[in-house]
Amino acid sequence: MATVETSVRDGVAHLVLNRASALNALDTDTVLAMRAALDRWRDDPGVRTVVVRSGTPRAFCAGGDIRAIREAALRGDVAATTRFFREEYALNQEIAEYPKPYLALIDGVAMGGGLGISVHGAVRVATERSVFAMPETLIGFYPDVGACFFLPRLGGALGRYLGLTGARLSGADAVTAGLATHFVSSADLLEFTAALDTAEAADVLAKYARTAPPSDLDDTGDRIAAAFAPGPLSEVADRLRADGSAWAKTTLGSPAAASPLSLRLTDELLRLGERDTLAACLRRDLAVASRLVREPDFAEGVRAKLVDKTGDARWSYGSAEAVPHERIAELLGG
Repeated sequence: MATVETSVRDGVAHLVLNRASALNALDTDTVLAMRAALDRWRDDPGVRTVVVRSGTPRAFCAGGDIRAIREAALRGDVAATTRFFREEYALNQEIAEYPKPYLALIDGVAMGGGLGISVHGAVRVATERSVFAMPETLIGFYPDVGACFFLPRLGGALGRYLGLTGARLSGADAVTAGLATHFVSSADLLEFTAALDTAEAADVLAKYARTAPPSDLDDTGDRIAAAFAPGPLSEVADRLRADGSAWAKTTLGSPAAASPLSLRLTDELLRLGERDTLAACLRRDLAVASRLVREPDFAEGVRAKLVDKTGDARWSYGSAEAVPHERIAELLGG
């Protein structure tokens, strides 16, 4: 069975992710299939809009196939890991530059690479079942797929908070943050998708999109802005301890479980991404990701979180402060 199903109906091209058993995790074949379809439809006068959605209600896309990437890295297959990242990031760039409306229907989990195939598009529709997250620091990796471009642009230190902690956002949160552009009830998605075949996307959105429910960010936004304001990572932890709220205590636990190397690297990449283009960020992603998957923390983090599921990762450094600046410079290629 194909990992991506494609079809065109009345001028609307549909990309349906079809790896239900893997929560639509992206592998190289899936990425190549998506790129081939987008290339085919780019100049096709019979296609006016592209819609990407999931064929399963369980998830939109849980990210890259991290276990497969780990296995390739462990056997020293640098070509395989580099090829995956190169093709994935090229897909992200293509989506960002696509000349036709690109609509992502994010009903369910969208993590890591799932944001890469949605957030860079023109229209991102969230539902009450949506879950957005970039939890890569918890597996010894970092928020890639251009996240170091879009996270710093969310404002209020929200991007730093999401990138360092891997915190999950609801569909309502995503609309408030700007990761999603519209909110549609999941019960209306079938009608919404069918209506796209007979009307312009803007008209369909006007009919079905509604005001998102209240967001938790309405209550935590000021706390996030205060705790994750610019400053050393040690200051972020100090601010959270000083806050003392239940939210702060929970938030403090996320970096504590993450790879210190990943935290330092992520923080630096977010800082660099503030002033870079998406293309520059994706070029940096390719260099950094290709190096980082060969680090012990990546293999160990994926083992503890996704393979053995024991949550007992043994990281290379005891704290972010213990990571030498030279190690970050090496991973950045400097």
